[in-house]
Amino acid sequence: MTKVKEKVFYSFYYKQDVMRVQNIRQMGVLEGNEPVEPNKWEEIKKKGDDAVRKWIDEEIARCSCVIVLIGAETASRKWVKYEIKRAWNANRGLMAIYIHNLSPVNDSLASKGLQGQNPLCSFWLRSDEQVLELYTVAPVKNPSEWDAYDEIHENLNCWVQEAIDVRKKYARYTCVPTTVKRIFGKSLEH
Repeated sequence: MTKVKEKVFYSFYYKQDVMRVQNIRQMGVLEGNEPVEPNKWEEIKKKGDDAVRKWIDEEIARCSCVIVLIGAETASRKWVKYEIKRAWNANRGLMAIYIHNLSPVNDSLASKGLQGQNPLCSFWLRSDEQVLELYTVAPVKNPSEWDAYDEIHENLNCWVQEAIDVRKKYARYTCVPTTVKRIFGKSLEH
């Protein structure tokens, strides 16, 4: 029986991490969204934030899981944050993978990157009776620095299925940014 390749959307900081992301796309394990050509992305951005949101929404609607690929500065990116919230609230699987231990494509001797902050830490999950931290629910993977490529290649399909299953388990939860300080009249600050 042939495994079904899930269609995914990769969320990452294009300028800084595109060459590491290419390594993952070229594995061929998943049916990933095709890379957006820099010129097309610039055209979308020139049309304004509404056009960018529309493009992201359309891409996420066509996939079963969003994979946040965490590089050194991913957590600070406006559109990565939007993609995380949109993915969860559109009932898509959501997971994150640290990619700092991957070498950029075609450069296996390149130095590894810096480990960035997990952008999932910027979100709460809430239901009618409970509030959870997103990073404690959505799968977050940090492949070994010694064999990051092989670890991702061997496990990516299972990780995506895990993310889809987690989303189903937490179906009644919605995602809100941690800037929301009060839910149910209670403070969310620790």
